[in-house]
Amino acid sequence: MEVLSDLIINLSGGNPVIQGLLGGVIITLLNMAGALLVLVIRNPSQRFLDTSLGFSAGVMLAASFTSLILPGIEYGGILRVMAGMVIGVLVMDLGDHLIPHQHFVHGREGPETRRLKAVWLFIIAITLHNMPEGLAVGVGFGSGNMKEAVPLMLAIGIQNIPEGFAVSISAIGAGLGRRFYATFVGIRSGLVEIPLALFGAWAVHGMGAILPYAMGFAAGAMLYVISDEIVPESHRKGHERFATLGTMAGVMVMLYLDVSLGG
Repeated sequence: MEVLSDLIINLSGGNPVIQGLLGGVIITLLNMAGALLVLVIRNPSQRFLDTSLGFSAGVMLAASFTSLILPGIEYGGILRVMAGMVIGVLVMDLGDHLIPHQHFVHGREGPETRRLKAVWLFIIAITLHNMPEGLAVGVGFGSGNMKEAVPLMLAIGIQNIPEGFAVSISAIGAGLGRRFYATFVGIRSGLVEIPLALFGAWAVHGMGAILPYAMGFAAGAMLYVISDEIVPESHRKGHERFATLGTMAGVMVMLYLDVSLGG
């Protein structure tokens, strides 16, 4: 853990904004690794996919509290964090209603449009859901607290592996192209995490007063994604028990990372 922290510090020259950029690159690479798994694991069971999504939800759920909400309260108090959470939820909800995109659970959402192909509606949906993750990593590094930022980065990166894999598999199932193109879709959908991580680190580092709001915002946005899409997706095909067990495993993994690595 200390080796990774020291490496990020050395590469960034101690600049929190560059650290946020590096964190975004790392979680995006792990998303890419997950998307590439579709070339190796050809026919995963639906139960495996639902369990993996449950795991991702568990990691994000615990990370929202251990690495964002609770540290945010320490920095600026409960009211500022709650205000940020409300804004984060509203932004994600407005995005769901105002930006045309395609969910596999709810189907098409947002205004009707004939100009966008189904593949782009799908990519937009996944991009909306990846935004809070990149932002959270950037906010973590922008705070200057490496003990919180690195476990958060690792946790989101770890959950990006099954998430990237699930995106590619879902792209194939939706008829959005062959296996290699579906892999590219999975990789492309995660690229938004890099600029969002950079923006989050820059905003927090440049305007320290917004830190508790930013932490609340990222947490609220992630919690919205968990409840609105990941949990319904993992429960829709009769594997609720395995998805729930995956969620509990994800929570425990994040708690372990936070306690053992956050020190």
